[in-house]
Amino acid sequence: MRIYTRTGDKGKTSIIGGRVEKDDVRVEAYGTIDEVNCFVGQAMTQLDPAIFQDVLDDLEKIQHELFDCGGDLANIIKGRELKLTKESVDYLEKKIDAFTEEAPKLERFILPGGAPASASIHIARTVTRRAERLVVSLMKADPEISETALQFINRLSDYFFALARVINFRLKRSDVEYIRSAKVFREGKRKDEK
Repeated sequence: MRIYTRTGDKGKTSIIGGRVEKDDVRVEAYGTIDEVNCFVGQAMTQLDPAIFQDVLDDLEKIQHELFDCGGDLANIIKGRELKLTKESVDYLEKKIDAFTEEAPKLERFILPGGAPASASIHIARTVTRRAERLVVSLMKADPEISETALQFINRLSDYFFALARVINFRLKRSDVEYIRSAKVFREGKRKDEK
């Protein structure tokens, strides 16, 4: 079986339910989610299962959910059934809370770095933020885009931030603090708490 089809040689690509230009915001959005998935895969190769089996299990689950999210965004069929669910968002929130408890308290902005796997996760985090911006743009063009996709991508970038810190902590590496940062993170109630 050949993996090339030559059907994209004129600058269009197939999506679920039609064809669009390859630079369409929809293609940019799910293509960027594919980039995130690749960086997650790279980070997984840098994690020792003896220390990070729980994280590796999470990241494999997230890879499948990223594929689901990309598929949902690539689908233009009216009344489409979506694969990504709110449970994925809820799960990420629980993991973010657990990682935040595990890592040292954060007072200042940090720079991406420390252990190689932490740096890779920071790359995944920033590409996830780019994907989020593209999903917002896509939602303006297609009101049928699920809010769950946007929520998932938003939480995922927070998950990656918390995970990058936990990776450094478990490997006894310090976060790299931004030296000109004032103390910007304080104890107390979050803005969404009463």
